[in-house]
Amino acid sequence: MTKTRLIPLYFVCSALLAGCSCSGEPEQQQAQYQSIDTVPMLIMQIQKCSKLYTTEYQIHKIVTHDDVVKLQGSLLKQNINIKLPLGDRKVAIPMDATLKAYIDFSSFSEKNIERDGQKITILLPDPKVELTSTKINQKEIKSYVGLVRAGFTDAELTNYEQQGREAIIQSIPRLGITEMARENAARTLVPMIQQMGYREEDITIAFRKEFKPYDVRKFLEFNGNER
Repeated sequence: MTKTRLIPLYFVCSALLAGCSCSGEPEQQQAQYQSIDTVPMLIMQIQKCSKLYTTEYQIHKIVTHDDVVKLQGSLLKQNINIKLPLGDRKVAIPMDATLKAYIDFSSFSEKNIERDGQKITILLPDPKVELTSTKINQKEIKSYVGLVRAGFTDAELTNYEQQGREAIIQSIPRLGITEMARENAARTLVPMIQQMGYREEDITIAFRKEFKPYDVRKFLEFNGNER
């Protein structure tokens, strides 16, 4: 289990909450909360988050393809490998994609909470990553076709676009999207937990395990439209 300790930003949240207090000393309020079971109330509040979208990435990629025609064979026992003039064929396809990471709290329960005295740990459900859209701007596709070559067919362009989409998916593990999801979830949950009477230094937000880059593909969902 990996853990994310709170960052200094939460001191600001803590100060704001203290400033909104109507009456009583902080120690008295904490004792009041800790004297009752706050877990059911906390579970209910977290479940209300439902899908908590934590991170969004806009990715721009240019998919390129370059091929040539060559004359290959042998002549007088000499190997021949000659690039034919005017045989080049190139294409560049701009692609935009949107990725969104979220945590689904709909099934959040007591199993996701660990308490040790006044300390509390929230075990986040596994993050999910949605590829919400991929878009090809047909007007910005650039191509060059030599005089002795045929133009790119729709089937070829579709295949290159699919290769570009797969390249974007392959790049997801390098984005640090799971760590970002955890940190942004903490920014939402910590003030909520503090309102239950817990001190900032007693709160830990954690995933159930340390995810490796290849794990991200397991979380990937395809809900987008290609245009």
